[in-house]
Amino acid sequence: MGEPTGDPSARESSAQEAQNGCCGGGGCCGGTSAQAVDPISSGLYDADSVPSGTALAASLGCGNPTALAELRPGQDVLDLGSGGGLDVLLSARRVAPGGTAYGLDMTDEMLELARRNQAEAGIDNATFLQGAIEDVPLPDASVDVVISNCVINLSTDKDAVLREAFRVLRPGGRFAVSDIVLLRPIPTELQGVVRLWTGCISGALRSEEFVDKLAAAGFEDAEVEVTRGYTRDDLTGMAEVTDAIELPEGMGRSELVDALDGAFASAFVRARKP
Repeated sequence: MGEPTGDPSARESSAQEAQNGCCGGGGCCGGTSAQAVDPISSGLYDADSVPSGTALAASLGCGNPTALAELRPGQDVLDLGSGGGLDVLLSARRVAPGGTAYGLDMTDEMLELARRNQAEAGIDNATFLQGAIEDVPLPDASVDVVISNCVINLSTDKDAVLREAFRVLRPGGRFAVSDIVLLRPIPTELQGVVRLWTGCISGALRSEEFVDKLAAAGFEDAEVEVTRGYTRDDLTGMAEVTDAIELPEGMGRSELVDALDGAFASAFVRARKP
């Protein structure tokens, strides 16, 4: 398949998180200084079940799709935007024996980190691939489950991502991802501010739009289950550590929090290929 076509800013952020993870630094959903305190990213995994501490440190997720996916031995699973490999390694354990977990990422740094984490964990049924989630380097009908963790929202061509997920799934295969969704519209003048604040939420779809796009790609039984919203306290904490933001004239940080309160949430998104 082709070269990665993802958002260059997402690529740069992912590479930086790989470097942070190597040094023990935290990671979370997003690409700005606000990521250091993003509450959606904390407490997603049982530390005792994580095969690599470095993989956990480099996780950029907003959920735990491996818990959603109900993986079974013998299945093949693909993680779109696999980062440091945490969800791939957890999936590989669940699909063994007989199954393979594939991780797809566009950055050399993350792939290097993921393979190092795989070696540390001693897992041999995981394979990491380089490419874009809009152009998956796997054949048609090659996996049973597609997972992803707070990555699809970052794509500028979500329709292509969902078409590719549908293509690589076998008949009866399942789409089971964690992502950020938009619960209500936000003012147009704030969309650029949100993009600067945290890349994770700036690309979020409305729940209804996500379901419609899944149906357009060919999926059935699509549903979105909200798991945790951004509260006022969450948004206030993120705003306090964010570097200077150019707010619309007459708006302060408290007004920004007012405008975004209740607008975003993490969610499980499920669908099935007929």
